[in-house]
Amino acid sequence: MNRSDISRSLREVLQPVVAGADLYLEEVSVTGAGKQRRVQIVVDLPDGPGGVDSEALGDLSRDVSNRLDADEDLLPGPYLLEVTTPGVDRSLTEPRHFRRAQGRLVSVTTAQEDTIRGRVVDAADDGLHLQPPARKKSESEPILLPWSEVGEGRIEVEFNPPKDSGS
Repeated sequence: MNRSDISRSLREVLQPVVAGADLYLEEVSVTGAGKQRRVQIVVDLPDGPGGVDSEALGDLSRDVSNRLDADEDLLPGPYLLEVTTPGVDRSLTEPRHFRRAQGRLVSVTTAQEDTIRGRVVDAADDGLHLQPPARKKSESEPILLPWSEVGEGRIEVEFNPPKDSGS
């Protein structure tokens, strides 16, 4: 069985475990070989702003480990288990990702390859609502990018975000 088959099998088995913790299973990957094999499980909140706290990650890590240990044929041999959340540098590619970034400053590449910067106001059915950066909040109105125009987005790290940004 190759790594992608193993990852697919692990996803099927671990999906209910992750869902039982009220989290969303983003990704399952297996890298390395032998004693150096690493299983990485990336989870996130199902939707909306906020974060996964370290206690929830610890609890989920124990649950995942117990589930994997219960079926030795699923992942035979030693492995290092890593249960983590997506980093701030992850690509925003789905409406759910943009909802998770509500209040954050993002750069979005459009279907025309333009780049638009703005703070995520909403990721609604009609598209992505961004507040462009301005010196004063009253200087600019939010813009709407229909989902058909939204390409990949990235969160921009802010060391001093505005207090009312929601981040």
